[in-house]
Amino acid sequence: MAKIFVVDHEYQANVKCFKVDQEYKADLLAYVVDQEYKATSDEKWFYVSHDYQATTKIFWVNQEYSADLKVFFVNQEYNAKWNRSHSLQSRL
Repeated sequence: MAKIFVVDHEYQANVKCFKVDQEYKADLLAYVVDQEYKATSDEKWFYVSHDYQATTKIFWVNQEYSADLKVFFVNQEYNAKWNRSHSLQSRL
């Protein structure tokens, strides 16, 4: 379950993320769902309004080398998956 809150400062985050522009560069292929109950796995993200509602707090970094997780957003739910083994699997 990935209920995501985006923080304003890097030190507030559990995970530092970087958006990549190509699927093969990503650790995670994420799909944004429109309702909380649909966020059933790491790959399906639901953005929450308050940090206390989140399972994970993320900060978007500007440089790939600063990231804990490289993310590519997919347009279809069935394409959402982990692209490779990662230490954050089942932890978002």
